[in-house]
Amino acid sequence: QVQLVESGGGLVQPGGSLRLSCAASGIAFSAYAMAWYRQAPGKQRELVARITSGFTKYADSVKGRFTISGDNAKKLVYLQMNSLKPEDTAVYYCNAENRLTLRNYWGQGTQVTVSS
Repeated sequence: QVQLVESGGGLVQPGGSLRLSCAASGIAFSAYAMAWYRQAPGKQRELVARITSGFTKYADSVKGRFTISGDNAKKLVYLQMNSLKPEDTAVYYCNAENRLTLRNYWGQGTQVTVSS
């Protein structure tokens, strides 16, 4: 059974930092591209950052502020978020996509709220 479990969300002031974690189980971690998406109220889910075979990709809105990284041995993916802005407020989802079959798995999401 595939599980992606996010943690690390919460309330933070503008300019602050948070680190999200995603623990994967039930998948051959190295066969997957891992990503973080987010969905704000009333908006579509959007890609925030993606990592595959050491290559990373970021949404323009988070470049220079967010960093995605992974630990293949522990099956963990992180999203370090710095200089947070109110517009970063959203539910953040961990995603795993099989690089061969393109099958996707999603976590349950973790809320990030940036507010003073």
